[in-house]
Amino acid sequence: MINIDAMVELYSRLERPVLERWIADDWVRPDQRDGEYTFREIDVARVHLILELRDQLDVNEAALPVVLSLLDQLYDLRRQMRALGDAFVRVAPADVQRGVVSEFTRRPI
Repeated sequence: MINIDAMVELYSRLERPVLERWIADDWVRPDQRDGEYTFREIDVARVHLILELRDQLDVNEAALPVVLSLLDQLYDLRRQMRALGDAFVRVAPADVQRGVVSEFTRRPI
């Protein structure tokens, strides 16, 4: 876990007021205690993603909330699909698993 100063030092193209705005806009959600922010690994990854979207993919700040929301939905769906697959492997008989895999791989997506 790192503080806000360390986060700004980590990315030379990141300015503290910009990061504070991203926090206020709820794009990044660090822990906060006694007025100090603490960033977890997931927060560091989120800041990195926002910087890449902004600086390398030229996504403007007006579009960032939509892009971040869509990415969040995509990641959540992936987690849910992984959990569904894990549950399927735990409870479905082997012949049913083979049948589903066969059906799934034979159909174009």
